[in-house]
Amino acid sequence: MTDFLNEAKALFPYTQAMRRDFHIHPELGFNEIRTGGIVAIELEALGIEVTKGVGKTGVVGLLEGAKPGPTILLRFDMDALPITEDTNAEYTSTNPGVMHACGHDGHTAIGLTVAKILNQHKNELAGSVKFCFQPSEEGFNGQECGGAEMMIRDGVLDGPEVDKTLSLHLWNEKPLGWVNVARGPVMAGAEQFTIKLTGKGGHGAAPHTTIDPVVAAAQIVTALQTIAARNVAPLQAAVISVTTIHSGTAFNIIPQEAELTGTIRTFDLTVRKMVLERFDQIVRGIAETMQCKVEINVQRVTPVVSNDASVAAKVQETARRIFPKTELDTSSYLTMGAEDMGYMQEKVDGCYFFIGSNNKGKNLDYGHHHPKFDFDEEALINGAALISAAAADLLK
Repeated sequence: MTDFLNEAKALFPYTQAMRRDFHIHPELGFNEIRTGGIVAIELEALGIEVTKGVGKTGVVGLLEGAKPGPTILLRFDMDALPITEDTNAEYTSTNPGVMHACGHDGHTAIGLTVAKILNQHKNELAGSVKFCFQPSEEGFNGQECGGAEMMIRDGVLDGPEVDKTLSLHLWNEKPLGWVNVARGPVMAGAEQFTIKLTGKGGHGAAPHTTIDPVVAAAQIVTALQTIAARNVAPLQAAVISVTTIHSGTAFNIIPQEAELTGTIRTFDLTVRKMVLERFDQIVRGIAETMQCKVEINVQRVTPVVSNDASVAAKVQETARRIFPKTELDTSSYLTMGAEDMGYMQEKVDGCYFFIGSNNKGKNLDYGHHHPKFDFDEEALINGAALISAAAADLLK
């Protein structure tokens, strides 16, 4: 039986070197030109059929096994974040204001390592592996949709048609060695919203002559929190976060407009429907009460990431075999973080799992999207081993 863990360990110098190279040269969503170019070169060097420009800057590699069978898609995201790095690592970002603060550099390096491993075993595979290196998981970045949806539009799930999907996330909320493969929902569905309030500006000393959008905005921010507190059942979950408020130009001027943006997160479709309805009622009701005109725009970012029970069960079996000394976590590990892999899992059964990556002893325990974010690179071995073995098992 193939020892995928030892193969991943043997390739660790390669994985680490690729990860550090990507970390030094981070690129924002739909701008992963250098990253995607390196991915394509590495895949082509293995003799894997490569298609570039899928979803603008996405790269797809197709590895065909020796025997006919299903097609498994392995998704690895490539984009970085608009954050100034503060780690002092030897591989610190050289792109000002841009940083791999979520682990996607590690995901891309894992993907290339998996391609090497599975390419060595292609004569044992009954089916095909589609390596999907996705742009812009972190958001739309000026486009009409994010990377997963863009790649789907460009046919990533077709030619050949994908039968199952596998994807992973290095997870700094948990320590190195922790592995979670759960059934059902794992990451929340997300919406982003914009609320534009228009009142009547005037002098700050004469508020009675104005219609103040700032006061209306304050009332809305407070009232929206009652949705999760008083409309959602205590054993269910929802988050409504107002994350930006923009208004005003001077201390003595009541502004004409105020704009709020934020996000809504839910797991359950019924809860989502109710939250969106209450959101609209509250915002419009307060705006009307405060005599402001209001424009509301709510845009879906991604559906819930939910693991198919049968695919998750197969991955759990694989994880127990390749990590015999690790107590596999199969609990319903839920995070309100969102992931646009939900779009692919909405169309094709799949499994999205987590690989623990923090190490407090090395001060590698800052959370995702933090300027000091970094992870223990040994987690790359676990990620590459599990997704390689799981893909091979699904193609037996």
